Amino acid sequence: MTKKVLYWYSCIVAILSWSCSSTSQSEKAKADSIAACVSHGMPSRTATKASTNDLTDSIHQGKGSLEGMVWIAGGKFLMGSDEFEDSRPIHEVSIKGFWMDEHEVTNAQFAKFVKATGYKTVAERALDPKDFPGVPADQLLPGSAVFSPPSTSVSLQNPLQWWKYVVGANWQHPFGPGSALKGRENFPVVHVSYEDALAYAKWAGKRLPTEAEWEFAARAGQSQRMYYWGEELKPKGKWVANIYQGDFPHKNLQEDGFANASPVKTFPPNRLGLYDMEGNVWEWCNDYYRPDYYRNSSSDNPQGPADSYDPDEPGAVKRVQRGGSFLCSDQYCVRYKAGSRGKGEVSSGADNLGFRCVSDQKAP
Repeated sequence: MTKKVLYWYSCIVAILSWSCSSTSQSEKAKADSIAACVSHGMPSRTATKASTNDLTDSIHQGKGSLEGMVWIAGGKFLMGSDEFEDSRPIHEVSIKGFWMDEHEVTNAQFAKFVKATGYKTVAERALDPKDFPGVPADQLLPGSAVFSPPSTSVSLQNPLQWWKYVVGANWQHPFGPGSALKGRENFPVVHVSYEDALAYAKWAGKRLPTEAEWEFAARAGQSQRMYYWGEELKPKGKWVANIYQGDFPHKNLQEDGFANASPVKTFPPNRLGLYDMEGNVWEWCNDYYRPDYYRNSSSDNPQGPADSYDPDEPGAVKRVQRGGSFLCSDQYCVRYKAGSRGKGEVSSGADNLGFRCVSDQKAP
């Protein structure tokens, strides 16, 4: 791959992983803007996005089984967090009842979808030459971004030092061509773009959650707290979510038992019976992303803004992501904390990005 292609894709994934690290408050505020991860004028996958929509439109809507889903009774809660600029102000929201997958969509579940539809994810399709003028077509090979930690300590301001565009990396080969899904059937599917997640949801007769629904379910009836599970990072001295321990990005102590994603249902569920609502892999939501949305958000079952806008990258179409991933820690990307938000360009994916679905069927 050319440096141009590598740089673009790595920057997109850096956006997915929310580069927000440093020691001082001023440095943290600067880093949390993720401006350092964005290159003005970087190429996009607009053509890929269009072709993905065509595939999504051709998929037959499924009947929507409720197996493995949890009923989330509606109610009111305080949404947002004062700790993050794009999560302010904290505001009261009413949510209607809905069903939610008890865990992230797994490789086994996604494999059934692919077998039934023949669907190919964005990561399995070549980048379009029209989006990369001057780059030989034979170098625009399918692939995705994989976390590749350096051997020594590095500056946390340059995510390109730990992300690599790996040719052949996709949901079936999460770490590249030499990897496979055998033994990973119960792991969350990764390297899925927003359109990939949307296509699966349509086939399954479900949909992607709004971010308000997602946060309501994650809070599980609890009041505002530091983490979705409570105020302590390690309740009773135990890790209760798959996040990063050690010196990011080069020294992962794996105190929680995992260097990468963990099988679903490994860690304790929340009070509603939902697993991995923090850490493990980021999860797509249906809402467009705008950092100022909470200032005028509806208080009744909000569906997100009418369009996307990110001042750090005005030309990109982005959707909200929630929950953080196995790469989050207090050193880097603290957005696994309660009320925090993530964002991602709709045609991008990585090995720390997945999703779960919801359903509007009647209460039990």
